Amino acid sequence: MKRFSRFLLVSGTVAGFFIVFGCSRAVNQHLPREQGSLGEGVPAFQVRPGYRVTVAVEGLENARFLECDGNGTVFVSQPRAGNILALRDRDGDGRYESRTVFVEDRRTVHGLCWRDGWLYFAQTGSIHRGRDANADGKADTVETIIPEGSLPSGGGHWWRSLLVTEDAIYTSIGDSGNINDETSSERQKIWRFDRNGGNKRLFASGVRNTEKLRLRPGTQEIWGCDHGSDNFGRKFGEKPGSDQPITDLNPPCEFNRYVEGGFYGHPFIVGTNLPRPEFQDRADILRLAARAIPPEWCFGAHWAPNGFTFLTRDLFPDHRGDAFVAFHGSWNSTKLVGYCVERVLFDRLTGKPYGSLTVVSTLDRNGNVLARPVDCLEEPSGAVLFSCDLTNRIYRIEPDRR
Repeated sequence: MKRFSRFLLVSGTVAGFFIVFGCSRAVNQHLPREQGSLGEGVPAFQVRPGYRVTVAVEGLENARFLECDGNGTVFVSQPRAGNILALRDRDGDGRYESRTVFVEDRRTVHGLCWRDGWLYFAQTGSIHRGRDANADGKADTVETIIPEGSLPSGGGHWWRSLLVTEDAIYTSIGDSGNINDETSSERQKIWRFDRNGGNKRLFASGVRNTEKLRLRPGTQEIWGCDHGSDNFGRKFGEKPGSDQPITDLNPPCEFNRYVEGGFYGHPFIVGTNLPRPEFQDRADILRLAARAIPPEWCFGAHWAPNGFTFLTRDLFPDHRGDAFVAFHGSWNSTKLVGYCVERVLFDRLTGKPYGSLTVVSTLDRNGNVLARPVDCLEEPSGAVLFSCDLTNRIYRIEPDRR
């Protein structure tokens, strides 16, 4: 298991069980020399023992977010081309040999969510849904649910998360830059709509760049990973890119449980309720810190978690209820960090994270970047797919049965 660089706790009891609340931070490290296995054509990833990585699909330019219809069709968004592809593994060998264009000409298409026979998808300023009535892999009907102009579009963080529940649609709007004070705008917030696209209202605020929202299985809890901000040490005299001992480790990226009315700190408060130095002289900084909801789990600084999936099946022993998270990797760090798929372990009694393990590192042992994971998806079989927009592939993680 990973070692932790800090552990903040407040104790409490529920039904006689001792519970620890707070935020532990996982520290990136090389996996042990003992390795899992790699399938044909997989780069020299570092793989934790007990797991195997294979190539599920290749030749997918700008492969980003993943979704499944529950019956084996996997959808992948390609925001540059504006396509959503529908993939099928017809012979069950772990490779998706069938490929069709489900939706096209939807530039900036990003977040995906399957609900009630429809694939919902988000563009930077609108949300739509498509349905394939004749099972040919192409949408026969496409409807706009939230039209252009209902949401801010573009900006430094132009992508949109998307969660569709039984009665609502949720989407987040990120910071237009790094640490802009956009509290008076519609940015840095999660918005809730009715399923028909009406009744827009604020759900949560203080988010920087949450690219995916999901319900934790068996609950109505909304979870998402938020990117930490950049250049935390600049106010202390750091030289970005060369001498930044503070920025290299701060602030953490976050795994949050989002609640209605919740404030998550950005841009003023980071991590476990620490003010950014740029805002430390605000008259209300203590009130902001008191209001901010700290992360349920902290990842390393600049790891850049994008997509994740909760595990609901038993293919991997004792994994049910945990999450696999894809990390795109750092740019604002003097050492490459992230670039991995991480398993976040959830306590079955409290429903809270308590540890994390690197399952796949896509840095080789010499520190070269071999892939940039974007999103994770649990297949109906229980295996986990992760997309990569550097190698234009989708990889598959399964138990190593050697």
